[in-house]
Amino acid sequence: MVPTSAEDVLRTAREKDVRFVHIQFTDVVGIVKGITIPIGQLETAFERGVWFDGSSIQGFARIAESDMYLMPDPTTFRIIPWESDGNGATARMICDVYTPSGDPFPGDPRGVLKQAIKDAASKGLAYNTGPELEFFLFQYDDEGRPTLIPHDRGGYFDYSTDLAISIRKEMVAALQTFGIVVEAGHHEVAMGQHEIDFQYADALTTADNAITFKYVLKAVAHQNGLYATWMPKPIAQISGSGMHVHQSLVSLDDGRNLFADPDDAFGLSETARQFIAGQLYHARSMCAIIAPLVNSYKRLVPGYEAPVYISWARVNRSALIRVPKVSQIEATRLELRCPDPSCNPYLAFAAMLKAGLDGIEKGMTPPDALEENLYDLDDARRQARHVEMLPGSLKEALDCLAEDKVIQDALGAHVYERFLTAKAQEWNEYRLQVTPWEVERYLSIY
Repeated sequence: MVPTSAEDVLRTAREKDVRFVHIQFTDVVGIVKGITIPIGQLETAFERGVWFDGSSIQGFARIAESDMYLMPDPTTFRIIPWESDGNGATARMICDVYTPSGDPFPGDPRGVLKQAIKDAASKGLAYNTGPELEFFLFQYDDEGRPTLIPHDRGGYFDYSTDLAISIRKEMVAALQTFGIVVEAGHHEVAMGQHEIDFQYADALTTADNAITFKYVLKAVAHQNGLYATWMPKPIAQISGSGMHVHQSLVSLDDGRNLFADPDDAFGLSETARQFIAGQLYHARSMCAIIAPLVNSYKRLVPGYEAPVYISWARVNRSALIRVPKVSQIEATRLELRCPDPSCNPYLAFAAMLKAGLDGIEKGMTPPDALEENLYDLDDARRQARHVEMLPGSLKEALDCLAEDKVIQDALGAHVYERFLTAKAQEWNEYRLQVTPWEVERYLSIY
């Protein structure tokens, strides 16, 4: 049973002989952080929080405003299987971050998503999401450093050459102990690449699950002598890892799927089409949040099923937004295909939701669906169809974000400023590097 209160957690902790609890949160760029407390401090944590220095956390606070505290969410209490033995168990909880005055900290990514969800709720809407996180399993070298040597030579849905079947089973079992309902797992297109899909849910639960998913899979992979990475494009000339996100809006009044219309050719309501229009309109600026690394733009190139063109369609996997075919109308949803698993899911879902809501609020109309393979279009035909492209670099995406007030507001001023600073620094560090490609290409010629 999922705990729903502090009392539930304290009782379960006694029954399961929990000795330690990891109190977890994420920084602005989505890295899991945490503090470990002994079980004797758990009741105090629920009553008064766990204090920490936020000035050391990426994108959080300056030295002069560093004190803040973590309040555990009892519904996220789970036993960690690989840290539990005969000497007692260890658990984890995900937290919200607060300032000393008791206000939600504006730099908390989980709080950013909560605010976006609250904005949608004020309009009678709930936002559901379901991400498909792809990842690579690589080998370590003799000194324990991750390499780019894939764990196997399998391909899409392969069994005979898939060496990670048993490892994926371990991952699924571990995920289930965290309350994550797994639907399927399989080998992906590239050697050493995999995907495990979990159940669709409200955006906050899904974001918590996505963070947990990455944390759990890295741990299970390491136990098997492998390194799991969420880097979007670790190896050139092969498929990269995406995080396609399925999404829908439902009515808070009666639970109806507000994207569904059985009388429409695509099964889409006007609300769904306006949501599509909003996400297409803000796609270039959203990219900085949902594809946030320099490396992300090595994946967003033609030829590897990753979207490049700002368009939508039903069966066309080169489109940015796809409308999956469903067996029943209530399962109608939209699939955004440009996010990658390096993103912070709290910020990604907040930006995606606010972009779609902007389309609804302004009554936007999407362009016609394009079912042809957009990778085959030359520039002239693409321009004739008024099809824009996603940014070609992190710098271009950041420039787009700097011009988009809607996505900035989705993040909030605090997160936007810190995120922009962190990513501008990342870009500057990258552009100052002299790469092996440059040396090989130019040194013997010039």
